[in-house]
Amino acid sequence: MKRIGLLSDTHSMWDDKFEKYFSDCDEIWHAGDIGSIELADKLASLKPFRAVYGNIDDNNVRISYPETLRFELEGVDVLMTHIGGYPGRYNPKIRELLYANPPKLFICGHSHILKVMYDKKIGTLCMNPGAAGNHGFHHVRTLLKFTLEKSNIKDLEVIEIKR
Repeated sequence: MKRIGLLSDTHSMWDDKFEKYFSDCDEIWHAGDIGSIELADKLASLKPFRAVYGNIDDNNVRISYPETLRFELEGVDVLMTHIGGYPGRYNPKIRELLYANPPKLFICGHSHILKVMYDKKIGTLCMNPGAAGNHGFHHVRTLLKFTLEKSNIKDLEVIEIKR
């Protein structure tokens, strides 16, 4: 069993609350627009850290993290990228991969809008944790926590952080 803390679109913003929110997590995942390698390092100092780079990330972040990451954890096939879209409106760059070899869990960021949807067509749960940073149009900063256990995704929790 692994408890996952998921965030995106921090745009270099550290919040001391991250330590509290992720204290019960086994890993922290970041779906892009980290903003700086220093922020990535700080998150990685808390827990094992997996991330992809986003469209605002500089070369230091892009050298350290891939554009797309695919891995398996606790029997769950995970695909993560920054600009991914959602069921019925996937980014063309990722759509072909999703349809050719659907993961059980697809994670993206970019929109700053928290969205969790199940794509019945390909049997994939799609998660976008919204934005955990202050940069953007959103009024509430958000992140997600969930558990992976024996090929299941469960115990989804939405965290709202007032701006």
